[in-house]
Amino acid sequence: MTLIETDQHADLQSKARDHLWMHFSRQSTMTDGPGVPIIVKGEGHHIFDATGKRYIDGLAGLFVVNAGHGRRRIAQAAAKQAEELAFFPLWSYAHPAAIELADRLADLAPGDLNHVFFSTGGGEAVETAFKLAKQYWKTQGQPTKHKVISRAIAYHGTTQGALAITGLPVMKHMFEPVTPGGFRVPNTNYYRAEESGFGGGTPEEFGLWAADRIEQMIQFEGPETVAAVFLEPVQNAGGCFPAPAGYFQRVREICDKYDVLLVSDEVICAFGRLGHYFGASAYDYQPDMITFAKGVTSGYSPLGGTIISDRIYEPFAHGDATFPHGYTFGGHPVSAAVALENLDVFEEERLLENVRTNSPVFRSTLESLLDLPIVGDVRGDGYFFGIELVKDKATKETFDDDESERLLRGFLSKALFDAGLYCRADDRGDPVIQLAPPLTIGPSEFTEIEQILRSTLTEAWTRL
Repeated sequence: MTLIETDQHADLQSKARDHLWMHFSRQSTMTDGPGVPIIVKGEGHHIFDATGKRYIDGLAGLFVVNAGHGRRRIAQAAAKQAEELAFFPLWSYAHPAAIELADRLADLAPGDLNHVFFSTGGGEAVETAFKLAKQYWKTQGQPTKHKVISRAIAYHGTTQGALAITGLPVMKHMFEPVTPGGFRVPNTNYYRAEESGFGGGTPEEFGLWAADRIEQMIQFEGPETVAAVFLEPVQNAGGCFPAPAGYFQRVREICDKYDVLLVSDEVICAFGRLGHYFGASAYDYQPDMITFAKGVTSGYSPLGGTIISDRIYEPFAHGDATFPHGYTFGGHPVSAAVALENLDVFEEERLLENVRTNSPVFRSTLESLLDLPIVGDVRGDGYFFGIELVKDKATKETFDDDESERLLRGFLSKALFDAGLYCRADDRGDPVIQLAPPLTIGPSEFTEIEQILRSTLTEAWTRL
């Protein structure tokens, strides 16, 4: 079955080659290569290309399509809202969809996170939190508190402000000088903990050691200069680093001790990815702000936002105080209506419970790949896992840049896709394969994913 005729497909490839600039991609795949895969349909946990070939969506688009593809009721909710009110800004005005969604998100968020500032995506949500943290401290008579601390290799967005928080040098050097004030501490990659300077011990001991590096950085920079710490519940870049037990509780203590805000960046980890509406709830800690996007609408319309505590909101609640920040499409009526319908799907189909029930099965299925010589580590949580690839399991020796290039882009990415699995093969950090499928799948799909990975990774090892 072809979903697009051959001549139409060729025409699309030609137009893409001449005019489309893809994100985070080598344009040479179109200008010098055979073209780019064109995805034309999604259904459940599958996507289809222009030739009609079906693939497992092992990345939920981009950690986004949590409720799965092809949800007619969500599309209909978007159409209904567009017919009633397609657009109106939240600049001194409001509309019912944004009001109802803010109310619902405040109910779902932990503790006193009761105020929602909408954006259109995750980078904008992080930018909002960064700017708000700096302005908040100015309202408190502490204008020198402007620095932010985040973790090595962490990704927090691509805007100039968010790049100050992002801990990936490869994504920053071509745009320097970026916004000043960003400082890095070790992440929670227990597999390579000794490379971070940890002397050895249990995951819990490592977690406390890593948290204490935050305190050390605050002390070194001066508490009077540090505004906030930005952390993901499970760090994405580098390949799904979960936090050991006690880590976030220790971070909260440190932030309270030095009067520093704790921002939980949940652009990926919120809305079921870890089996809870928010990752902070999954790991039982109370942030001052939560950033979100992606899964709030399951990708059916763009939406992001920052959920803010009563404490941070209070200086803006009275008088003539203003947060001079916003986005034209932040809290868009159609996106807000889509989010409300998406959350109804989550509740009616008990998708969070599905993740909590099946996550151990997903983990154990992927851990069976540890018998392969190329698989060094399997880690993650919920429906969010990374598989680290190594040259030598005994020494944990990784691949050099040329080897990683040949392995990931020269073979694995295309081979996995050709085998029917869309996922991420990444080397921002050590080489990993990442999986974050829709929250609707279960054990039979885990087995299918494992079989594709096993076959392809086995061939990859023979090519080394």
